[in-house]
Amino acid sequence: MRHGKKINHLGRTASHRKAMLSNMACSLILHKRIHTTVAKAKALRVYVEPLLTKSKEDTTHNRRTVFSYLQDKYAVSELFRTIAPKIAERNGGYTRIIKTGFRQGDAADMAMIELVDFNELYNPKAEEKKATRRSRRSSTKKETVEATAETPAEETPKAESAE
Repeated sequence: MRHGKKINHLGRTASHRKAMLSNMACSLILHKRIHTTVAKAKALRVYVEPLLTKSKEDTTHNRRTVFSYLQDKYAVSELFRTIAPKIAERNGGYTRIIKTGFRQGDAADMAMIELVDFNELYNPKAEEKKATRRSRRSSTKKETVEATAETPAEETPKAESAE
């Protein structure tokens, strides 16, 4: 019986499990999305969400605590510089697990785990911001294209009238 045993051991020793979850958490932070098995994704979510919560407050103590879990200074700096400002107003639920089917070799149930705020398809706020940026950029490009198109058109009739 497994009464009161909340951790999924994933068929590994404690040190192997700790190293694997640390590496997966670093990959998730650096790449914003990783593909793995469903069991590992669920274990990773339990491992990484408290670290994301700690990153909201940028103090030396929190940085050292997160570094003790991740052991990668690039992942820690990415977490505190780019991820923390985006998740600042969110009260939890920083990750999303999407099941993707079964692995070819052993039919293991596969999933994709990603950071919620970094997916443009599911995040409606990001789409609104992108739409405004695109309209600004396209309008400036159109104005420059129209301005360059008008100048040769004006010169040609003058040249014909001069002849």
